Amino acid sequence: MADKSRIESEWKNIILTGYRAVGKTSVGKVLARQLRMDFIDTDQEIVRREGREIKDIVAREGWGYFREREGELLVELAAGEGMVIATGGGAITHENWPRLMASGLVVWLTADEETICRRLTADTNTADQRPSLTNNTVFQEVSEVLAARRPLYQQGSHIRVDTAQSDIQSIVDEIISSLP
Repeated sequence: MADKSRIESEWKNIILTGYRAVGKTSVGKVLARQLRMDFIDTDQEIVRREGREIKDIVAREGWGYFREREGELLVELAAGEGMVIATGGGAITHENWPRLMASGLVVWLTADEETICRRLTADTNTADQRPSLTNNTVFQEVSEVLAARRPLYQQGSHIRVDTAQSDIQSIVDEIISSLP
């Protein structure tokens, strides 16, 4: 197991980024438990603070409002330490992302489009947690949005871990093995 004090001296936080359904929350919970760090899922934290599901926030206030809350939370988290942070898929689009990136090791979790679509359609929480971004079919949306964000994920991450063919523990082990 990695030594928490060594992690904190090199990286204050571990930030998980990537598109929807790549495993940020599932991996983040296990990673935080193993490293004895706090875990925060930014989408879940916004839901907690707002007292309503993401689909309700977006339906009533729009994606712009949600992104503003998300940006504020990212700035707050960048000032903290000792956390594994699972960000929303669009968090990488914020202009303040470099501040969060400077606060910790950013791990880009990836999966191929087919895997993402399969996971999204199989997840019963998708409707509440992942409202449509484009009003296209799932496959069209994943293809379009992922193509636009891929360069941001590449530039805004320190390491990349493919989650398509691995179980959660293997992914966690790979992240831990990459720590200083």
